[in-house]
Amino acid sequence: MNPKDELILQQLEVIRTMTENRLHRMGDDFWGNPQTPPAPEMREEGGKDTAASTGNDETNVPEAETPPPEKIEDLQAELDSYIGLTEIKKEVKNLVNMVRVHQMRQENGLPTEDLSLHMVFSGNPGTGKTTVARIMARIYHALGILSKGQLVEVDRSGLVAGYVGQTALKTAKVIEKAMGGVLFIDEAYALNGNAENDFGQEAIDTILKAMEDHRDDLVVIVAGYDGLMDDFIHSNPGLESRFNRFLHFDDYSMDEMLAIFKMRCDKGCYTLEEAAEELVRSYIERENTSGISFGNARGVRNVFEKILVQQANRLAQMDSVTKEELMLLTPADVQAAMDAEAEQ
Repeated sequence: MNPKDELILQQLEVIRTMTENRLHRMGDDFWGNPQTPPAPEMREEGGKDTAASTGNDETNVPEAETPPPEKIEDLQAELDSYIGLTEIKKEVKNLVNMVRVHQMRQENGLPTEDLSLHMVFSGNPGTGKTTVARIMARIYHALGILSKGQLVEVDRSGLVAGYVGQTALKTAKVIEKAMGGVLFIDEAYALNGNAENDFGQEAIDTILKAMEDHRDDLVVIVAGYDGLMDDFIHSNPGLESRFNRFLHFDDYSMDEMLAIFKMRCDKGCYTLEEAAEELVRSYIERENTSGISFGNARGVRNVFEKILVQQANRLAQMDSVTKEELMLLTPADVQAAMDAEAEQ
């Protein structure tokens, strides 16, 4: 195989790997500082997260050693490095300050109010909910609230079984994995099934009991679309009494989504030609006719990967390819991706 073919194959392998791992890579919603290392509870192995990251994985793996608490200042700096999330950053800082003062009052023998650490995240897909849940687990660990600081992410399928009595057992196993950390339930409103034989309520009851029994070492974060999350919380007095901290995740602005695209370029060692920048903006604007279907940061990632495909197609026609050419994304690459999208 000649050097040109080897370079092209390397480029195509990068694109293939990125696509295959789309649903598994750490930080589906993460679009902050590209230098930030993966959170310790979400390391990847062979394109899949370890079993500690999801309640859907029944694989028996040795329990990872609990990492030492990180410095709260480092975690706040990492949060600040994330693109967008302006209001979320303020709310998290407010919460950290409240917890610190609460702890100081306890140390000085002063009375304290009950401090609810469970949260409701609402917003469209790709707005950073999972990313913030992940860093909140680490922040709570750093503050001494949680003993481990891992994140266990599930949805309805990871909690609800198909027969009487099985849901409580299935949910209890997930809770056991989450002990010492954060249980993150995505699209939590799906637990409110209307069918006669639906066992979602059984999962809710099991979770509420665990929140009461393990209030000192378990935090639950529920997430989903606006409106639906409000209906879910207000559908059950037990949920209303335990979830009183609501964080809304706004859609990304066009400037933020362009910054996300450029961050992807930096992280992947790609150079975006200056003449291609406005074309990328137009491409994102065209695709983002609906924030929900486009998926905010996830949609930007899809655009990025489609442009890489067209870059690979262009490079494959060249007799020789330099390192600089492997890194360069041109207006022709962006236009080709837009044209291919329009033909579908």
